[in-house]
Amino acid sequence: VQLQASGGGLVQAGGYLRLSCAASGGSIVNYAMNWYRQAPGKRRDLVATISSGGGTNYADSVKGRFTISRDNAQNTIYLQMNSLKPDDTAVYFCHTRRGAGFTVDYWGQGTQVTVSS
Repeated sequence: VQLQASGGGLVQAGGYLRLSCAASGGSIVNYAMNWYRQAPGKRRDLVATISSGGGTNYADSVKGRFTISRDNAQNTIYLQMNSLKPDDTAVYFCHTRRGAGFTVDYWGQGTQVTVSS
């Protein structure tokens, strides 16, 4: 599975962005999909998860501001980010894990989000 993230950019605090992650080489329909982010000098953290059934979970830091969604027909997931803060500045990665027992992680290439104050 190949994941291609897009939609990052430079935005002022309080603004919004919508990230997309298009999958190819395999269907996402039966799999949970995730967005992670990594700020300079920090670890990569889980931001949001959407299950195969559409259930969602969010990091406390983005609850109420970010929304993850999926379009299985387009084999794509999204991250709508509203009320952006400078602390949201990071490279954002989409991710999925395949397999049971022996698992394989697939990562997109990352898209830079920069929020200016």
